[in-house]
Amino acid sequence: MADKPRVLLVSEDQSLSRYLAEELIVNAGCTATFASTSAEAIETFRNSSFDIVIANLGPKDVDFSQLFRELKKIDPDCVVIALAEKTDYAHESQLIELGVYEIISKPINPEKLFFLVRKGTDLHSFAFSHRKSTYGLQEQNTNLQKQNTLLAKRIEESTKNLTRLYEDLRTTYMRTIKVLAQAIDARDHYTHSHSQNVAKYAVAISEEMGLSAKDIEMIREACELHDLGKIGVSDNVLLKPSSLTPEEWEDIKRHPQIAAQILEPLTFLSDVIDMVRQHHEHFDGSGYPEGRRGEDIILGARIINLTDSYEAMRSARSYRKIPLSKEAAVLEIKKNTGTQFDPRVVEVFLKVVDKL
Repeated sequence: MADKPRVLLVSEDQSLSRYLAEELIVNAGCTATFASTSAEAIETFRNSSFDIVIANLGPKDVDFSQLFRELKKIDPDCVVIALAEKTDYAHESQLIELGVYEIISKPINPEKLFFLVRKGTDLHSFAFSHRKSTYGLQEQNTNLQKQNTLLAKRIEESTKNLTRLYEDLRTTYMRTIKVLAQAIDARDHYTHSHSQNVAKYAVAISEEMGLSAKDIEMIREACELHDLGKIGVSDNVLLKPSSLTPEEWEDIKRHPQIAAQILEPLTFLSDVIDMVRQHHEHFDGSGYPEGRRGEDIILGARIINLTDSYEAMRSARSYRKIPLSKEAAVLEIKKNTGTQFDPRVVEVFLKVVDKL
């Protein structure tokens, strides 16, 4: 990837393109190229490489669906930011299905645009590297299979090679998923490092409870991945400074199940996946997505539920600019003992909270 993010601006409104180009060049350190039609954009994109495509969805535009499909054919990892006058849920869902990374409603907030360009550039670089790595691993696997056929008498050595390859593949997938989870945390500067902090608190509680090293590591991994499902929740909902509507709240409540579905193909993470799915279940059965209660909730999930809540209270949020003090957060944990939180976990938390 070049040092400067490469942006392709697609818009019939040349004055808007010039304005955005100037802002991106001066304030975001980008390079910018213009295209006024979908056909021109596709041809330009085919002949040059870009990190980000910013498409202005005007009222007369009828071929942006085809544009997005063609861009994805040329570069499957293409990151598209759409600018729209006004969108509804159905329109946003359609754009997301077409592979649009983010939708910005007008008037455009330059700071949000710069943030998304930076994050989109990182995502494009990451996706490209991951795809290249995956292809390389597939080639290695093919070569190993040929060697096994030709060297049948060297089964023990071949098995060691395959085991090592599996561990490399497992490590690569875990690294990929964790980077994606960190990118999701970074969508909102208030939640930057949220998952790492939740993991730190959860490990302290797990160690105080005397859990095994294996169980503690699984809980750590589940903490790092617990908010992965928020990739399926719109920024308009995640970053909303006011109360959520019932529909928006239902959208938020889908994120544990979305995360579990994303992780499901990684069968070696089965225990971690269950913790991620259950981390918003409450001890009294009032949580989601399944309404589990008591010991029917995995212990690791009960620990994550508490540490996730504590970290959220101790941090600023879009809906609450001033975080709670440690004393106020601890009092809130105590008030919800036996309802939201497992009394056993709360008891251990109170022993270690001054060390956090």
